Amino acid sequence: MGATSALPEGQDQIAGKTNDTHRSEALSPSSPVVVFPDDAPLKLESGQVISPLTIAYQTYGTLNAAKSNAILLCHALTGDQYAASVHPVTGKPGWWEALVGPGKPVDTDRFFIICPNILGGCMGSTGPVSVNPKTGKPYGLDFPVITIGDMVDAQVRLIDHLGIGELFSVIGGSMGGMQVLEWAARQKKRVATAIPIAAAPWHSAQNIAFHEVGRQAVMADPEWRGGNYYEAGVVPKNGLAVARMAAHITYLSEKALQGKFGRNLQDRAARSFSFDADFRVESYLRHQGSTFVDRFDANSYLYITRAMDYFDLEAAHGKLANAFVGTGTQFCVVSFTSDWLYPTRDSKAIVNALNAVAANVSFVEIESDKGHDAFLLEEPEFHATVRGFLNAAAEKRGLDRPGGLA
Repeated sequence: MGATSALPEGQDQIAGKTNDTHRSEALSPSSPVVVFPDDAPLKLESGQVISPLTIAYQTYGTLNAAKSNAILLCHALTGDQYAASVHPVTGKPGWWEALVGPGKPVDTDRFFIICPNILGGCMGSTGPVSVNPKTGKPYGLDFPVITIGDMVDAQVRLIDHLGIGELFSVIGGSMGGMQVLEWAARQKKRVATAIPIAAAPWHSAQNIAFHEVGRQAVMADPEWRGGNYYEAGVVPKNGLAVARMAAHITYLSEKALQGKFGRNLQDRAARSFSFDADFRVESYLRHQGSTFVDRFDANSYLYITRAMDYFDLEAAHGKLANAFVGTGTQFCVVSFTSDWLYPTRDSKAIVNALNAVAANVSFVEIESDKGHDAFLLEEPEFHATVRGFLNAAAEKRGLDRPGGLA
């Protein structure tokens, strides 16, 4: 399934007009981008600004005449805009291709899907790999520290640019779920429905600890060079691979790991009595690490994990329920039984806060042994939940069925 673009492939758009002199620093040239120039800087929560601001994105489906069928997909830490199209770097299917597409739960025959690469990302949106206009070199660690709220503010710019007043839904899992919650808190009048999946209203001490291990692994790699590895033409592959390996363990459940790998040896009949990858689980993690470094920037990993660490809706609003006072958004909160990274209790905290302000909220806990990654996989009950919620909301709001969009 091909993605529809607001612009011809490879062409940038600046404040509503095309300009071939401005180019994104994307690793991939296949995403349309929008560039907000120097006279429209993005002010960050830190007080710093980013200017110019580039946002790369993909769209799927068709925007109806009323612009009432738009859904924003928010990706997780290691995701990008290629939710339902072949990734240009890896050649693999989109990370949510099981969920998004014609006739699928997020039905592109009915809805217009927008999936941007986050601020701080490395697939075309402004991030550490982008050129700093003040120096003419990649930002590296000169890139300002960002927050989940900053990511959402950048996405608001994109939605405004596309001329969409209200989003039919904002959907995301993990860090994407954090963005959904920020959208619901910051843009109460612009989000009709919201589906935060496998998410939390704050980042726990345990999760901050895992992220710090990953960051230290990156920064301990000699090739990181204080964040200035771009000019040297090197990549801190070993450190980033270790960070990915450690993080990937948190995305799986103990039962899933045991069931898939157990203590089985990898391509050998006996132990090697060395530090080679004797066990299948070791080989699997090494593969995860080595393939990750081919598509992700190490500095982006540092910045995005720090943004997640800073996420705390309760601290930002004094009380979690205060974040949703006056909301008219209809929520569907989803968790998974075996997710120990963002356990069900975190989703229940969101639900309790929404109930405290009499918000329209439903909650579903999906039985799964796949851990946190369950939201990316084909879980029939999860898919049925998303499909049912979106279709019921669409009927309520008078959105025509596929084939008869207004």
